[in-house]
Amino acid sequence: MKKIQPTLKIIEPSFGSSFTFTQYGGNSNNKSHFWHYHPEIELVYVNGGAGKRQVGSHISYYTRGCVILIGSNLPHCGFTDEKTGNKKETVIQMLPNFLGADFFGIAEMKNIQHLFNRAKAGLVFIGETKNRIGQKIELMENQAPFERLLTLLSVLNEMEQATEFKVLNAEGFSMEMPMQDNDKINSVFNFVKDHFQEPITLDEVAELVSMTVPSFCRFFKKVTHKTFTKFVNEYRLVHASKLLAEKPISITEICFESGFNNFSYFNKSFHEFTGKTASEYRKELRSVLD
Repeated sequence: MKKIQPTLKIIEPSFGSSFTFTQYGGNSNNKSHFWHYHPEIELVYVNGGAGKRQVGSHISYYTRGCVILIGSNLPHCGFTDEKTGNKKETVIQMLPNFLGADFFGIAEMKNIQHLFNRAKAGLVFIGETKNRIGQKIELMENQAPFERLLTLLSVLNEMEQATEFKVLNAEGFSMEMPMQDNDKINSVFNFVKDHFQEPITLDEVAELVSMTVPSFCRFFKKVTHKTFTKFVNEYRLVHASKLLAEKPISITEICFESGFNNFSYFNKSFHEFTGKTASEYRKELRSVLD
């Protein structure tokens, strides 16, 4: 079985700056849709639209745009595609020490250092905080380098003080592990991403990473704080949420297109995952998107 590794993305700072600032119109940032990681911390603002986000072992569906902070070397996929319907996407990438090895150690910057540590599990900002931060980020497009840096520090400071946020991965989750283990878990993530619509057995995934089934199950649970079965089901359920919003097909078709082979089990799992039936979810989501 072919092993699929996440791609290490090499990032160069913007000219005349210590970090990168890139703005895309609509869904033109399609090159980042593959599974990748990099040592830079990444701040993403998706202006409007709805889509799927996968960061580490977390998978969810967002609406009305997204502001997300992704820690160093935390694998993730892109957040926009031809179905997202967003207006713009802004991506800022910076090394943890992008202003020097000691800068974030001074008293005034220790809160931002604390933010970077929390971002190792991935942070998503919601409510009015999302709107305020998003507006500040888009203002940076027309700012001179020094003013842009001050705005970035202001955004990071606001993120640290915010209460409207969610931690995407379980407490204790970290992709900072021996390279061999990192390669194994990311091979599994990539395999699920590419094959979730098909039956997936523990035997084939354990073989993918050259482990026995019991050893693999213990390893996966230790790293992700989830069983492998739960991870696959969540991936399928988030894909079902995406289809409910984007495709005018029946719920039965969505069940099977998302990788489930039992409609009753799909209905039960979807209700447990979202607190709503699939038809209720579709109705509420359409009213939000409209």
